[in-house]
Amino acid sequence: MVGIVIVSHSEQLAAGVVEIAKMMAPNAMLAAAGGLDDGGLGTSYSKISEAVDAVYSEDGVAVLMDMGSAVMTTEMVIEDKDDSKVVMLDCPLVEGAVLAAVESTGGISLEDLAVKIKEAYNVRKLPE
Repeated sequence: MVGIVIVSHSEQLAAGVVEIAKMMAPNAMLAAAGGLDDGGLGTSYSKISEAVDAVYSEDGVAVLMDMGSAVMTTEMVIEDKDDSKVVMLDCPLVEGAVLAAVESTGGISLEDLAVKIKEAYNVRKLPE
């Protein structure tokens, strides 16, 4: 099963996104990497790295980020791990996390998830 890491500048936001995704897919392998090591706002290389390790499997890991330094720090973690089975996916954070969690429990491959996650951009909250 593909593991999923949620990276946010806020510890509470990352944990909340994981909580919502787990509600929809309780068996998904999800980890939150939010905030700085001291709990403040920001991104932590060590938290991201540890979260990737916590959900890593031979199926790989999808990392979803909120913005800015979350993307840059995740890039550094992936570069240092030198592992093609850890990828960043660009999508709306909550919608993407739910979709990724549900799909991962269904056995989707990391490559297919990277294609499928683009559907999260089309999730409408209000009718047109």
